[in-house]
Amino acid sequence: MTKFPIDLGSYQRISLNPGSTTLTSEQKASLKHNIQLCRDAIVFFTATGAARGVGGHTGGPYDTVPEVMIMDALFRGSSDKFVPVFFDEAGHRVATQYLMSTLNGDLPAERLMLYREAHSHLPGHPELGLTPGVKFSSGRLGHMWPYVNGVAMANPSKVLFCLGSDGAQQEGNDAEAARLAVAQKLNVKLIIDDNDVTIAGHPSKYLPGCSTAKTLAGQGVHVLEGDGEDLDSLYKHIITAINTQGPVAVINHRPMCPGIVGLEGSNHGHDVISVKMAIEYLESRGHHAAADIIKYQKGAKQDYVFKGASETWDANRNVFGDAVVGILGKMSASERVEKVRVIDSDLEGSCGLKKIHDAYPEVFIASGIMERSNFSAAAGFGMEKGKQGIFGTFSAFLEMCISEITMARLNNSNVLCHFSHSGIDDMADNTCHFGLNNMFADNGLSDGYATNLYFPADPEQMKACLETIFFDPGLRFVFSTRSKVPSILNANGEKMFGGNYKFVSGKDEIIREGTQGYIISFGEGLYRSLDAVERLKQEGIDVGLINKPTLNVIDEAMLAKVGKSPMVLVVESFNRKTGLGSRYGSWLLERGHSPKFAHLGTHKEGCGGLWEQFPHQGIDPVGIMSKVKELLKK
Repeated sequence: MTKFPIDLGSYQRISLNPGSTTLTSEQKASLKHNIQLCRDAIVFFTATGAARGVGGHTGGPYDTVPEVMIMDALFRGSSDKFVPVFFDEAGHRVATQYLMSTLNGDLPAERLMLYREAHSHLPGHPELGLTPGVKFSSGRLGHMWPYVNGVAMANPSKVLFCLGSDGAQQEGNDAEAARLAVAQKLNVKLIIDDNDVTIAGHPSKYLPGCSTAKTLAGQGVHVLEGDGEDLDSLYKHIITAINTQGPVAVINHRPMCPGIVGLEGSNHGHDVISVKMAIEYLESRGHHAAADIIKYQKGAKQDYVFKGASETWDANRNVFGDAVVGILGKMSASERVEKVRVIDSDLEGSCGLKKIHDAYPEVFIASGIMERSNFSAAAGFGMEKGKQGIFGTFSAFLEMCISEITMARLNNSNVLCHFSHSGIDDMADNTCHFGLNNMFADNGLSDGYATNLYFPADPEQMKACLETIFFDPGLRFVFSTRSKVPSILNANGEKMFGGNYKFVSGKDEIIREGTQGYIISFGEGLYRSLDAVERLKQEGIDVGLINKPTLNVIDEAMLAKVGKSPMVLVVESFNRKTGLGSRYGSWLLERGHSPKFAHLGTHKEGCGGLWEQFPHQGIDPVGIMSKVKELLKK
């Protein structure tokens, strides 16, 4: 393996004493050296992720290096006073955890150049037990402070740090955590990077009037504010926080990516630095070998040719936005404003909502990272007959909205929800960002208000689905993947859902007939299952394929047809415990059908990377074909 091109051996392992509120000139010089060294390293190895196509979130870890360097030195100087863990509630700042694991001798530096690569054990969020030196799993944004409160209760004589951000503070979890920490006088010290940047923009613009400092102070937290790039001020505030009993928030104001030309202050710094900017930055810093490595980085490519699928691929998550824009375009301006409201949760670019924002800003609300509140607002708007709330976020966050979904149903609300990043495809962020438990959205009673779950298989079906269901009453959940998908082709090589195709809610669809049984699939599992079916037929195994785009509605006629066949295999990327397969077998048995039955789904923690997640779970064509053959032998 290529040697790590930046000399991490020059890291100066200084010790700091929390009894002193000022830095000596030597300590300050050492900290400055460490800060620059680590910032250079973070730019380099996160940029290798950009070059390999797996992303990597440079800005957050880069920004917070000064406070992490101070914390590391304090842990070394007074180890008995602290729980020596860099708890961080912005999980995408995982580069910090990996770099510190390397500096502390747990992870070889060369491994950092495999950042977010499949099977490298360096996923996009820290996972306890997966990566050497990583001491906690952060989960999703804004979930760590409540957890750290409990760690503080278990360690009453010690100080705990929790690295936070103005974005994480938008989550309701943190408001609850603040009240508990204040009431119990927990010795938790929040070190908050307040750079006025989240994915979609600047909180000061889309949430005017909101102040992280004032909010925390109003909850009773002692607040210290300063310039995060002023080392003397930052150090003094951290020491003051340590020596102040109870919860303290040190809020550090700085622009995103300070010192990176073209990126400083921009929300584009939230994700991974571009290859071009990284090369320019590293060369300006004299790291020519590091820049050269990035220039010649290549990612693993999916070169498998899927039978039964088009050569062109598109992102259904963006097609959602295109389809909604087309529907809204048929309404008058006054009708749109009166009847439709689209509420974003800082992910408009990821969920296709930006297309709606650009086309019809009068019906769009740019909101913060507060999924439960935003969903409920969309539901409240849609409480009146004929009005439509539209809500979008990642599928992993659906679990956070279950109670609000119940309330929306009890109030007969009309909400069209788009949950993108469903399943596991192209998910280098890994396990905590998998959209696995989407069937939880169908949590009402059988006689309750209408709730339908839809997972279109390709761009044509996404468009047709929305044209059919847009004005339906009740709750409608539409799922899409992070990855692009091809168009499904019929046996004649034509687009299955093109031409005069009309989507019918609740209807299952025959993609291929078969005499030896059927595979049931949907979404991004469908084209993989179709490839398996085509290859099995070439081997003389005549298995058919059924698309189930309405996940939670039983098509009695299709169920009877499938139930009379010799074999049924459900293939999905949802959680094997809670997905379609966990229901489908029961539906068959309740109607007296007893074919050979099995279901494949996500059943173990992820491997990082992109398309590699599917073979890792055994739900790629090879795994599907193997399972079919196993069932037919029984």
